[in-house]
Amino acid sequence: TTPITVITGFLGAGKTTFVNYILKEQREWKICVLENEFGEVSIDDGLVAESLDTPEDLITMDNGCVCCSVRGDLVRTLGQLTKRRKEFDAILLETTGLADPAPIVYTVQTNPKMSEAYHIDSIVCLADAKHLNQHLDEKKPEGSVNEALQQVAFSDKILLNKIDLVTAQEKTALLARLKTINQFATILETERSRAPLGDILGLNSFSMESILNYDPSFFESQEGPSKHNLELVSSVGIEFQGSLHAQYFNMFMMDLLRERAADLYRTKGLLSFHGQGDTKFVFQGVHEQINFGPAKEPWKPDEKRVNKFVFIGKGLDRAELTKGLMECLYKEDEKK
Repeated sequence: TTPITVITGFLGAGKTTFVNYILKEQREWKICVLENEFGEVSIDDGLVAESLDTPEDLITMDNGCVCCSVRGDLVRTLGQLTKRRKEFDAILLETTGLADPAPIVYTVQTNPKMSEAYHIDSIVCLADAKHLNQHLDEKKPEGSVNEALQQVAFSDKILLNKIDLVTAQEKTALLARLKTINQFATILETERSRAPLGDILGLNSFSMESILNYDPSFFESQEGPSKHNLELVSSVGIEFQGSLHAQYFNMFMMDLLRERAADLYRTKGLLSFHGQGDTKFVFQGVHEQINFGPAKEPWKPDEKRVNKFVFIGKGLDRAELTKGLMECLYKEDEKK
């Protein structure tokens, strides 16, 4: 299947420059860029407009990349591209005015025509180092979460752009802040949106297996007075040893999603279930849409059965989540 990378980010973060770099400068990758305009006002029109007079809306660049403007239905556009997709190394879906990529992810994963041809490779947030703090601080009514926080929370990778415009001190503070909101995303520092595409595309970072490669330090307890988290959105990593009682775990997750799905941007897990032999299970989800299944590699005979969970979302209580999950452990004395 052809990988799709979803690019989110604020106006002014450098998405247009990034798209231009892909379409006009770099030569290693053949990429199909889809410009998806969900907002009413189309902002990046100037870039593509002059070449959009061709009837099929698909412009081929000198370097073999193509650019296409999606008006309306993404499924239709991807459907039309299915025949040509073998020509591309990757598809880049540039979203304007969209904070939550869940509908795109859901469509690609659940529509059989889509999932046969495509998979979501990663969700990349392009952020402008100079103005990101302002965007993250933006207050929304009723304590709802602003778009910048959501974009950072959803991403597998964050391109921290315009890094040359901030001081070393500002940069350190910003990196620390991003780690609080989403400590699982890889941060790449860029200037003028020049990013090494090999670090962004075709890495399958949006996959159930990605949790297997996380740095172990993510799961160490980050409690303590120094870690008072003032962010509305944060990321929590939890790990503990043992095997889970499948039924209890399912009930826990169903309750959690029923009550909190809207607040849970990303969830991931690596699980050992009692009674399932050496099968290692993994899951990942965006809101209430969870994909769950066996990992490619089983538990090794001498491997400790350590369950790992990642939650990124709004108003998460680490202690409460840990307690709820640990209550799902299978206890030998239960004759069920």
